[in-house]
Amino acid sequence: MPDSPLAANPYEVLGVAPTAADGELKRAYRRRLREAHPDTGGSSVEFDRVQLAWQRVGTPAARSAYDSGRDVGAGGAAAWTAGGAGTSARRGDSRPNARAHGHPGGWYRERYLALMREWVGRGASLDDPYDPRLVRRAPREIRHTLAAAVAEEKTATALASLGIGFTIWHDVVAGAAPEDKVDHVVLGPTGLWAVLSEDWGAPVRVKRGELIGEGLAPGEKPLHQLGTRAKAIARGGKVRFSALVIVVEDDQAPASLTELASVRGAQGLLVERSRLVNLIRTGLPGVGVGGTDLFEVRTRLQSSIRFV
Repeated sequence: MPDSPLAANPYEVLGVAPTAADGELKRAYRRRLREAHPDTGGSSVEFDRVQLAWQRVGTPAARSAYDSGRDVGAGGAAAWTAGGAGTSARRGDSRPNARAHGHPGGWYRERYLALMREWVGRGASLDDPYDPRLVRRAPREIRHTLAAAVAEEKTATALASLGIGFTIWHDVVAGAAPEDKVDHVVLGPTGLWAVLSEDWGAPVRVKRGELIGEGLAPGEKPLHQLGTRAKAIARGGKVRFSALVIVVEDDQAPASLTELASVRGAQGLLVERSRLVNLIRTGLPGVGVGGTDLFEVRTRLQSSIRFV
């Protein structure tokens, strides 16, 4: 997987400056490896991070590739460009994709480019706004905006594999401000799902039915926010949501599927992206729409949904 725009770079993981000499880098790696080892009070997660960091900058060739921006995880620099997160249809599978409308990640892409140009400065050259060297220096707000766009694109790719029985609307208006949107609205035999795709750059936890974590902004309440936005869409289309789903990267959740609080009758869920498609295909016990109801709900949404 490519790096998240919010991920700590290898030098930060190893605790040295990017200008550190090769000998200093090697000593830092050995020190961090001892500190992170589970047998000496560390954790397997941190131990793996240290090893991965060393793989990225531990040899002259790898370090040169990383410093020049030719390496962004396994995906290369293109992993952050528009469409680079894999928004195309699945390969090697002839089954029809789910019907999709809207542009996943589009609003965040536009927002990212505007913020990046403003940060670089008016009149300054911006040959490649996705140059990893530039992204790594940008303020967190800008990097988070890019991370959110990439997260939406990844989720859109996964949702496409649900198949022709499902309909998906991306970047749906749910308030007066452009950022008041629902990333994905999914309708199928298992119900109507409001989905938020996120990458906070750090693990999240559950407290009193809501998400918390060091990557969230002070006072940020993702489930409450998603519930408020879903309510606006439900009211406009005269429909009812079955579940509110917050999707994160596979290493950012305490489990592959975690129940959150219910909001206005819709079950809140935190899910790792690799579990998302199976969750929506399977559905929740006692929840679903079918037959005439499914057709009517789709018709109402088609006539009421607007895109940012």
